[in-house]
Amino acid sequence: MARRGGTPENLIPPQKGEIRNPKGRPVGSRNRETIIRQWLESIKNAKNPITGELEALPIVDQIVLALIGKALKGDVYAFKELMDSAFGKVTDKTEHTGSVDFKGFKVIIHRTEDEAGDTHD
Repeated sequence: MARRGGTPENLIPPQKGEIRNPKGRPVGSRNRETIIRQWLESIKNAKNPITGELEALPIVDQIVLALIGKALKGDVYAFKELMDSAFGKVTDKTEHTGSVDFKGFKVIIHRTEDEAGDTHD
């Protein structure tokens, strides 16, 4: 962000040998992914919604079991999320075909487009 009434220092590339953040990231600091992964892998006693038994399970397993429990009760969104995670998202493919005549040259077009809008020749 540029300073008010001054020059936009941070938009100018650093000079050769210039260090803009001398201290940098502190040694030993963890990123968000590491912290989340640690908590999801921690084990906690909880009731398994499928078997009904008290078990020592990682939190990530408890979340998945809760999602399965919701799907078993008829939650369509939970079922869709489970199916997408287990088998991949369903893609819708559209095919475009045709031909064009340019002064004696015939060009045939065959293109397939998936749900994400990516085209494949």
